[in-house]
Amino acid sequence: MAKQLDYHTLREIFTRFQEAEAEPVGELDHVNVYTLVVAVALSAQATDAGVNRATKELFKIADTPQKMLDLGEEGVIEHIKTIGLYRNKAKNVIKLSRILVDDYGGEVPNSRAALESLPGVGRKTANVVLNMWWRHPAQAVDTHIFRVGNRSGIAPGKDVDAVERAIEDNIPVDFQLHAHHWLILHGRYHCKARKPMCPTCIIRDLCQYEDKTQ
Repeated sequence: MAKQLDYHTLREIFTRFQEAEAEPVGELDHVNVYTLVVAVALSAQATDAGVNRATKELFKIADTPQKMLDLGEEGVIEHIKTIGLYRNKAKNVIKLSRILVDDYGGEVPNSRAALESLPGVGRKTANVVLNMWWRHPAQAVDTHIFRVGNRSGIAPGKDVDAVERAIEDNIPVDFQLHAHHWLILHGRYHCKARKPMCPTCIIRDLCQYEDKTQ
């Protein structure tokens, strides 16, 4: 685990991320906040591209909780069976849709606790939804952020909760809205798990990762 980088280094890192891409966006396709919740829930142990292929037709016919209930669990399975854990995920999609209809009038709540009470929605999913839809500076720590945070020193921590706290505590507030997207994209396309692209990395001189020769 790298040592936590100081304020001035973090400010320079995120200034570079911002200059490279001022408005980073998530890569999961959605048409409203409900389909965003479903897409993020489906993305566990699956790629965004795979989820997008599975939901392309699904969201055309089921873009509200009630429409999803009308489609039914077997109908959902038919659309998402190409992604991992599809049976359990379909079950959760129907369950969360039922709760939204019965307890929230078909609307998606916008508190972390309420979102986390939905089947298949954990803290990471809730944070993604709060950030992407309501522009709350919530930090959704996935495997990419965990790796980048620990490898670089941007946000080191022994588990995802510790990394989330390190981001919130150390990254300057004016960068926090987009912080998790910048880190995800950096981890997905540059600071890769097996072959990090150090020679072309825009923060190479500021990163604490020892092996910068690959």
